[in-house]
Amino acid sequence: MVRKMHTKTKIGLILLLGLTAGSAAASDVAILRNGFTIRHERRISFGSNTRLYISADQTSFVDIPTAEIERIEPDLTPPPETPPDPAAPAAPAPASATPGPAAVPAAPVTAPVQSAAVRPRLNIPDAVSQASERYRLDPDLLNSVIRAESGFNPHAVSRKGAQGLMQLMPETASKLGVPNAFDPGANVDGGTRYLRELLERYNFDLVKALAAYNAGPKRVEQYGGVPPYYETRAYVASIVRDFNRKKLAQQKAAKAGQAAPAKVATNKKPASRTATTTKHPAPPTGN
Repeated sequence: MVRKMHTKTKIGLILLLGLTAGSAAASDVAILRNGFTIRHERRISFGSNTRLYISADQTSFVDIPTAEIERIEPDLTPPPETPPDPAAPAAPAPASATPGPAAVPAAPVTAPVQSAAVRPRLNIPDAVSQASERYRLDPDLLNSVIRAESGFNPHAVSRKGAQGLMQLMPETASKLGVPNAFDPGANVDGGTRYLRELLERYNFDLVKALAAYNAGPKRVEQYGGVPPYYETRAYVASIVRDFNRKKLAQQKAAKAGQAAPAKVATNKKPASRTATTTKHPAPPTGN
């Protein structure tokens, strides 16, 4: 469900889910080679993978290949502010006060608003392909989100009223300029734009961005990470698992494709060289 997205390269992430044994740290940020970051409370290594616990109670985690981690840095994100007492009157801000950097929202990626009559209806693969190109996000990631959100049903409606393939709430769809949430092209474009905004908002921390897509940015900021909701944690894990499965399958296919020509080359026998003799005509004999 949605609750409420420039780089020139497409963003792809390989996160793997598995089993463990290893070493630990707390409140750190894993910087991945592809540019994503993952904030975690603890980590342990096992084999060629590292498990990052993204919740303090260790009930939510992701496993990634250790080789994909470029470095680990301490998490310098300030703790979430305590909600103000509703009974206490809010102090008026000075007229000359200007918002700090954290209060300035990131500039959204603008997209032209088209009416439902003008926008051509796209099938789901074409809708995903166009949104992937426009917002520079991996199409496999978008397909994994759609699978978790609606099961690829363009007419899906949740109990809370979220609509379409990427489950846009009506107010979110309106803000994103989506005239018809049941139109696959418009819905995927709006949902992808929103996901891109969330990734930029959380410095490309995919786990936080997905949690915010499901539970809303306010909840992510309230808890300083993935909220302690079973639905949200299961949602994030489901998308990561599905995305990883596709990437691993692609890696295996690529390796198999590289191995096949090499095998054919080694099986070829070198052409045998046969000695050739040239017959020269006998010299003329004089009479």
